[in-house]
Amino acid sequence: MNSILMKRSVRKTVPLFGSLLLCLPLFGQSALSIAPQHCVWQKGDDPGWAAPVLDESTWHPTSEWTGIATPTPNFWLRCRFDPSQLAPGVQPALQVSGDLAWQAFADGKLIGASGDIKSGSHTVGLVEEYTASQLAGRKVATQVALRITFTPELNGEEAFPGLALGDAEFQRNTYYRNVYFRVKQQWVTWACYALIASAGLFFMALYWFDRTQRYVLWISLTWLLLADLRINEFLVASSVHYSSHLEFFLYAIGQSVPVFYVLFFFALNKKKLPLFYRFLVVLNLCYPLPLLIGVFLPLHQRMALRWTVEVSDWETSIEVLATLGAATSGFVSFWPVRSLRGGQISLAVVCFVWMIMDFAYMVVQFPFLQLDINNLFLAIQPYRSTAVALVVVSLTLLLVQRVRSTNRERAALQGEMQAARQIQQLLVPSSQRATSYWTVDTAFLPARDVGGDFFRCRALPGGMERVLIGDVSGKGAAAAMTAAMLLGAAEGRESDSPAELLAHMNRVFVASGIEGFATCLCAHLTPDGQVTVANAGHLAPYIDGREAELPPALPLGILKNASYAETHLTLAPDAQLTFVSDGVVEARNAQGELFGFERTAALSKESAERVSQAAQAFGQEDDITVLTLTLAAAGVLIA
Repeated sequence: MNSILMKRSVRKTVPLFGSLLLCLPLFGQSALSIAPQHCVWQKGDDPGWAAPVLDESTWHPTSEWTGIATPTPNFWLRCRFDPSQLAPGVQPALQVSGDLAWQAFADGKLIGASGDIKSGSHTVGLVEEYTASQLAGRKVATQVALRITFTPELNGEEAFPGLALGDAEFQRNTYYRNVYFRVKQQWVTWACYALIASAGLFFMALYWFDRTQRYVLWISLTWLLLADLRINEFLVASSVHYSSHLEFFLYAIGQSVPVFYVLFFFALNKKKLPLFYRFLVVLNLCYPLPLLIGVFLPLHQRMALRWTVEVSDWETSIEVLATLGAATSGFVSFWPVRSLRGGQISLAVVCFVWMIMDFAYMVVQFPFLQLDINNLFLAIQPYRSTAVALVVVSLTLLLVQRVRSTNRERAALQGEMQAARQIQQLLVPSSQRATSYWTVDTAFLPARDVGGDFFRCRALPGGMERVLIGDVSGKGAAAAMTAAMLLGAAEGRESDSPAELLAHMNRVFVASGIEGFATCLCAHLTPDGQVTVANAGHLAPYIDGREAELPPALPLGILKNASYAETHLTLAPDAQLTFVSDGVVEARNAQGELFGFERTAALSKESAERVSQAAQAFGQEDDITVLTLTLAAAGVLIA
């Protein structure tokens, strides 16, 4: 969520510098570690501020540090230690830790550094100890100065580094003991979000193997991004060493969660995204995108951009409103509730609980409420995390059930489509056959399980051969059913001429009320090579590699009383007549180039299988049908 912890509460409470120390200060001669006695800070970067003696009258006490991010990355912190409070046997070491880059000075001398002071790049979770002769004196106070470079950090915070002087081993053990208690305090939150991340990975794997259910992708990204925010906080709290750039990158992408709320809920309910929620998607992207861009900008531009889009009151108010608007998608997408059935009701209930919790989580972040967000969030986060985890578990079980049901339906549909494919194959002739005068070769390659192309080669009385080929608009089962209807309309019409048959099929198509149209061509071929062709918007046939010239005509299904002209052609002995569907010429390769008429004409003297395979290999996008008929030599009968 787009939470900004401590953003408002620190303005009302005084941040205790001692809470940033790595160990509790011990007083008296037995002390193994001590805290600074006096600390002041100043904005800017002047190397002269490392001097042991400096006029600090214009500097600010640490009680005035708000901890809220600023557009200025550079600060100095000056503290005084009294080494005389340490036990006599202690070898003083200065321990420094914090999510920032620094240079440490003791009495004006550089004694150590961490990260790049110019770019601010550093390793998160580092704790360093420095020893120097300037720290070993016991009679006078030691002046320690830290030159600090902040980078954009989690939740709009900028905390001063922790400082302590004392025994190095004791301080390191104390530091990691404090880390342990810090992690233990929020173990419920970390455990819940580990579960949420696991659920996100599970659904990402589901989507990887089945890309058709888009809502599975959206819910996996939603849960992964929710977990991303808390896991990033866990890495910082547990002092895991990783790049500050990665820290802020993870934080930035986590702010896009509201976008996936909207996409998930409407995809889950199979509803189109309304215009208002499209606007909310864009609005919610206006927050994480600048943060992501800032990851790759120079330090000063990155800090200024972060401050503009995240820290100012007006921007925070817009961000909260945009996130609240995204949360309403969980209610609107299920509306009306009375239409829900079965598992949808349970799914809606857990989603409503989820959104109500996030709604309350965001409302408290309005700047005008002036709530103690830091303490409030620390108190409610374990309960919220548990509740969200329960919602995720419930939602996961319900979604798994839905996915299984969808897969079963898909398997049943696949079986039905396979049966339909087998039936369609029975409706077309075998790949090769011969009559007394003609050798017929066919190839049929539907783009899907079933296709909208259709053809029929049938012997008519007197040695005549009828060729009927067509292409229904659209693809899949609907087109295949229309093709079957048109083939049925052609049955029992042996006495019709090509033009009469097309006119009859057109009347049947129009009367059926089926939307769309179909191109179709009918040809009658006599044993002496005479061909009569009527065409309804289909591709003209090829005669020995040359496209026949046919008059244009409307496809079937456009006009009820359409008529079709007949064209007479003559074939020489051994001539080949080739019919193709537009799936051949409209095949398209990866570069977007069409197979085209020239390639089709060049291959039209090849076998039907050769032409169809060439078009398929080039890049099939539609059903491919090829028929070739070869006339026997004069006076030769085919056995």
